[in-house]
Amino acid sequence: MTEATETKKEEAHDYRRLHSYPLIRHTDMPEEMRVEAMELCVTACEKFATNNENAAKMIKENMDKKFGSSWHAIVGEGYGFEITHEMKNILYMFFGGATAITIWKCS
Repeated sequence: MTEATETKKEEAHDYRRLHSYPLIRHTDMPEEMRVEAMELCVTACEKFATNNENAAKMIKENMDKKFGSSWHAIVGEGYGFEITHEMKNILYMFFGGATAITIWKCS
């Protein structure tokens, strides 16, 4: 194998690793809630990699159980949003490159 081929493979691997790591764009959640919510989002997106609707449903149901009812979840690509939410109860993140996850509570 040539050195150029090895370099390209390493760059592709680094790109996948970089973009499979969760990237938080905005949150005002307390640290403990943020960590749990982020882990839940990553788990749901890995479990339902080809079905965003089921991933969002899993996130919503688990957040309702852990932190009380009235949670909402969006999982998808290429969407915008403007929402009203309770203070300290929103998370907007990316996972796996272009997949965005937005979860918030409004009762």
